[in-house]
Amino acid sequence: MDWLSTENVVAVGTALLGIAASGVMLWYERRVPRRKRVGYRVQMDNAIGDDASSGRANRRLGLFDEAPVMSDATLVLLRIENDGSQGIADNDYTGRELHGLTAEFTDRTVRGVSVTQPAGSVHLMDHFTPAAGFGYTGNTLRIPRVPLNPREHFKLLVLLSGGDVGRPIRIVGGIRDGEVHPNRSATPDDKPPLFSRAARTITVVLTVCVLTLAVLVVARDDSPPPIGCARGTLTVTGSTAFAPTVREAAAKYERDCGGSTVTVDAHGSTAGVRELAGLGAQAKQGSPAVIAVSDGAKPPGLPDLAENRVAVVVFALVVNDDVRLRNLSTADVRRLYRGQITNWRQLGGPDLPVRLVSRDANSGTRQVFQRRVLGRGEIANSSRDCVHKDDATAPVVRCELDATEQVLSTVAQVPGGVGYSELTLAEDAKGLHLLKLDGHTPSVEALERGDGDYPYREIEYAYTYGRPPADTLVSSFLTYLSRGNGLDVVRTHGHLPCETPEGLKLCAPNETDT
Repeated sequence: MDWLSTENVVAVGTALLGIAASGVMLWYERRVPRRKRVGYRVQMDNAIGDDASSGRANRRLGLFDEAPVMSDATLVLLRIENDGSQGIADNDYTGRELHGLTAEFTDRTVRGVSVTQPAGSVHLMDHFTPAAGFGYTGNTLRIPRVPLNPREHFKLLVLLSGGDVGRPIRIVGGIRDGEVHPNRSATPDDKPPLFSRAARTITVVLTVCVLTLAVLVVARDDSPPPIGCARGTLTVTGSTAFAPTVREAAAKYERDCGGSTVTVDAHGSTAGVRELAGLGAQAKQGSPAVIAVSDGAKPPGLPDLAENRVAVVVFALVVNDDVRLRNLSTADVRRLYRGQITNWRQLGGPDLPVRLVSRDANSGTRQVFQRRVLGRGEIANSSRDCVHKDDATAPVVRCELDATEQVLSTVAQVPGGVGYSELTLAEDAKGLHLLKLDGHTPSVEALERGDGDYPYREIEYAYTYGRPPADTLVSSFLTYLSRGNGLDVVRTHGHLPCETPEGLKLCAPNETDT
């Protein structure tokens, strides 16, 4: 579904999360914070004097040095606060004792206590009297039932002995419809957070969602898809030389036009053209979703196939790097492929036997080579491994392979090997190099400059069975490849699109006859 895009999912998710968060926060504000809460925290727990066990030895004078019971004294500062949203009255403390809360200091003895309150809360001091239960015994400190408005607090500075700093300290007691709980430890100057942890978490999550949505909206490609995009499936068959170009164009088309699948199944120009003709003849109605790409024009006798001229493709002769020749005349090439040259030294090269690595009979690259360079067919096949003769009477080793890539890898591996290939693939291959023909370098740039003397080139055709309707994937992809955004792919792969000014001249109907 078109609406099920990433940005839409994030937008809807963010909206739903915002609604849910608002509901949760409304419930939280109405229910949870309205509970009565007394929080406490330890803001200081320090040793006084030469307390070696604590690792905090201090210089001391007076009482702490003279009184034996104070030899390991410590000072603890407790902060007790109302951190809820409701006030706490003296009758909200639920304990049976006179006092409201009890502070317990593990392994220590309370020796004295001092009460402090913030400015504006002097009234709290009236509650810290023995009659109200204020006092201490052993390791416990009794805290009166002190009424506290929201955010009010008081502090207790407690003098202790008999134990090290850091021992557990807790305050116990009960609050009606509420709780007594520890808060995080803080320094005396710390202030409680303005927002609760739940509020901060929800704010962070919503912020992340909004930022993600903003990034998707800003970064997405709003450029419209190519005109005439179509959905469905399509198979492109035929030329192996032009297959890398078609594969990249197909992948780009699928990205630009969602809902389409273009499969490239290349196994030779002639085989692809004949396969298309067979599928079209079998189709009960309409044109099959198949395009056959061919190096050169279709064979005669296939009138139902409609041609589309796509690009001018340059081919090249390649030889193994051990053959250090860089240029051959057309006449020498014809002698090679007639079997009249059996050793490269006959052409001024090294003492290596000639091994012809050719394509099978379905290859458009081979047909172009025979038509444009040789002027005739090649001699018979004489080898299966491209190294040894299967026919001892054959003048030279000649083998046939199914794909351009196979030809290139074999020429690179076989000493004395020579073959032919589409130019761009040949330029990227290792272990071999290109040959000039009659001094002309195989080059698309030369064709664009108007130098049309290099013979081994051909128009790349795309055939359909009849003329497919304009709204079909066959028609859409053909337009994309020959006149649309696919032109950039054709150029990238080293071909000259027929739609360019120089390409229009070379792709003219009489070009195949020159």
